[in-house]
Amino acid sequence: MKPLSADEVWDLAGYESQRDAFRSAVIALKKIRRVAVGERVTLVFENRSTLLFQVQEMLRVERLADPRAIQQELDVYNELVPDEGELSATLFIEITDLTQVRPELDRLIGIDEHVWLELGGQAIRARFDERQLEEERISAVHYLRFRLDAAARAALADAATPARLRLDHPACRAEAVLPPATRESLLEDLSGSAATLLARPPADGAAHDELIFRQGAARAVRPAHPRTPGHVVVEPAEGAPTLLDASPELLADCQVAVQRAVRELCQRHGSCRVESAASPDEPLRYHVLPGR
Repeated sequence: MKPLSADEVWDLAGYESQRDAFRSAVIALKKIRRVAVGERVTLVFENRSTLLFQVQEMLRVERLADPRAIQQELDVYNELVPDEGELSATLFIEITDLTQVRPELDRLIGIDEHVWLELGGQAIRARFDERQLEEERISAVHYLRFRLDAAARAALADAATPARLRLDHPACRAEAVLPPATRESLLEDLSGSAATLLARPPADGAAHDELIFRQGAARAVRPAHPRTPGHVVVEPAEGAPTLLDASPELLADCQVAVQRAVRELCQRHGSCRVESAASPDEPLRYHVLPGR
């Protein structure tokens, strides 16, 4: 997964205009990628979209616009971008009773040796950021990675193979199954096909639609100028026929493509809607948009 770069960062005014939609999209994405392991430990798997959101929010709060300050924030968060064949996550130890924070954290010293991703018969131990580790105390937030070889990636992709997170610390033993939507999202990370939810338009205006997939004579694209993060357009792969001109085969391919786009957006955003531009005098086109 490639690091975030400065040309992906929106300026403060531009981000403010997109923030509500981007924030909603990231919240929905994190819901898919958040896994509670027992009562006190939660893992949120990170990717470029979740990390870009954190960068943009930090710039917004601190009102940072200087290129050097922006690069410094990127350098910090790029350390959490997983390398090829890796999954990256933030681990939260959640303690609601403030008087018990230190005692409970002290009980979990050494947790960095007890977090596992199990894929079938393979157990992969998490690698914690060593800079956060101390011999006599731990923090409530940790950054970690799982390194998956080809066999582990194949196991994650096989829905019939069990996949779970497991803690085997003496003071905290728990496990959690990875839901299908979580597995699918993580597989996108590993394949490099996960798109950044907030794509900044190029300064020269030479933006192009990004192909997501083809379905026979139809295609699904991320438009160069989306209405909102997550916007998908389904249209004919060739030409611009109207509803009256389109063949039955093309119409069928468009419907299958719309169904697939709806399924994927609902998994990412929780809900979506479809707007059709299938009138007698307009090019055949369907807009799949997050939300209702």
